[in-house]
Amino acid sequence: MKKEAIAAILTGTAVTTSLAGCGAGLGATSAGKPATAPAYIEAEYPAEAAGDVYEGDVACAAVESAESWNTNGVYDDAYASKYFGTEEELCPGIYYPAPGFGENYKTIVENSFTDAVANPLSTFGADIDTASYANLRRMINDGYRQSDIPAGSIRTEELVNYFNYNYRTPGNGDTFAVNASIIDCPWNRDTRLVNLGIKAKELEDIDDISSNIVFLVDVSGSMDDYDKLPLLQMALDMLVDDLDENDRVSIVTYASSSDVVIAGVPGNEHTRIKRAINELTASGSTNGGDGIRTAYRLAEKYFIKGGNNRVIMATDGDLNVGITSDDELEALISDKKESGVFLSVLGFGTGNYNEVTLETLADKGNGNYSYIDCLSEAKKVLIDEFNSTLFTVAKDVKFQVEFNPRYVSEYRLVGYENRQMAARDFNDDTKDGGEIGSGHAMTVMYEIKMNDDRETEGTSLRYQNTDLSETGALSDEWMTVSVRYKEPAEDESRLILFPISEGCYTKTPNCDTLFAAYVAECGMILNGSEYTGKLRLRDVSGQLSGLKLDDEYREEFVELIRNL
Repeated sequence: MKKEAIAAILTGTAVTTSLAGCGAGLGATSAGKPATAPAYIEAEYPAEAAGDVYEGDVACAAVESAESWNTNGVYDDAYASKYFGTEEELCPGIYYPAPGFGENYKTIVENSFTDAVANPLSTFGADIDTASYANLRRMINDGYRQSDIPAGSIRTEELVNYFNYNYRTPGNGDTFAVNASIIDCPWNRDTRLVNLGIKAKELEDIDDISSNIVFLVDVSGSMDDYDKLPLLQMALDMLVDDLDENDRVSIVTYASSSDVVIAGVPGNEHTRIKRAINELTASGSTNGGDGIRTAYRLAEKYFIKGGNNRVIMATDGDLNVGITSDDELEALISDKKESGVFLSVLGFGTGNYNEVTLETLADKGNGNYSYIDCLSEAKKVLIDEFNSTLFTVAKDVKFQVEFNPRYVSEYRLVGYENRQMAARDFNDDTKDGGEIGSGHAMTVMYEIKMNDDRETEGTSLRYQNTDLSETGALSDEWMTVSVRYKEPAEDESRLILFPISEGCYTKTPNCDTLFAAYVAECGMILNGSEYTGKLRLRDVSGQLSGLKLDDEYREEFVELIRNL
């Protein structure tokens, strides 16, 4: 597939700001000391039997904690009592409409600290979604204040992962690389912050990979607003310009029922495809289930072996006819993903926006989820990041971090609340992980408390037996990051280990690391975190002002936070 440069002036909200301080990458910190680059961690490939070391019923504390109400959860605010009664009447995991706005988001119960002896394993599925950032930008540009941001609408990891960081790429033959920095936590002087930058390989000769794309377009009445179907049509017009004669394009629409607009059209027939897109109009109810079935049927009919086979679903998530419950949708999409067809979900609009449905579809369909609030975001997702968004290098990607209690007494995963898994599911290839695309990067953060030489007991793990194992007692490893994944065309997973040592700790982090930490702070504050103390957004704005920003997206973020 060719990648043509698109020269156009697009509407957006980026501003230009000149800030003093350190530069991204290796620069000088605000204190004038040389910044330290993240350590590039060499991969370890254990023998096949080594996968058994993590078998067992070690509980995932974060998953267990979600089963009981945490009074410090994000719904503990004035809106909860005003619209739904007292906090005790609310239940984590239940979907509540955002008060006053009619938008649906799932409640978030923030990850708490977990004892590294009793629960040394932190397990979760990969998540490269970035929808929260564009959604937050839309709300700020629409005049929302901090108190107006709907509970559950901001996922911290999606804010962090929206930005590009200067992570080293995998070596020859490797699928993933891990870059690690451990710094003093910027929101708590008594803890440290682990920053793990996980970078996927870039596919070679990607321009030669053909695509079989089915656009699944919601044309129900709710899509008639200017920021829904009209914006979607402009976005798809841009994507079509990058298709060639080896690609195949189909368009399925759904409202009260589904219709096939075009099927298997060669990608170089730009005029025909664009005419079909631009003639779409919105009316009727929303039978998404029928549309999903039709779209996958066409994707399977025109399936390209060794190619990029994908359904791109565009909607506001307001399904009201046919299959409408999240359980039914989850069962439908989980079945369809076995066809080898991947899924991308594009969310549009305001007012009746149903993010719960869209996230469910993306998570269960081996897919990714983006929110499109303006044409510049459409360009970013569908043109600038086309390869990492649409070309998969690994599926069912799962992470498991084992902490060495000799160094770490407690840990807390920052974000990824809805991606937590039981530890025993890490080695279970029937349990879904996440999809990661070509050259894509993912940032994971842990807030950790350091150990004070206490006694330890546990099961037979890398660092513990009845007491500390020899590796745990004698090595300088603070933790090990294990990555389990499947090649796109395979059903059996592979395992890589990345030991993280005390040598990754630095008192002079570079601006990439600091910027990611400050973005995480913002996400935590917006979610009413109990761990940021009295820190306010204006404080984070001050921290960000000490960094030299190197791209328009970071500059835009600083301006957005100032305006909130």
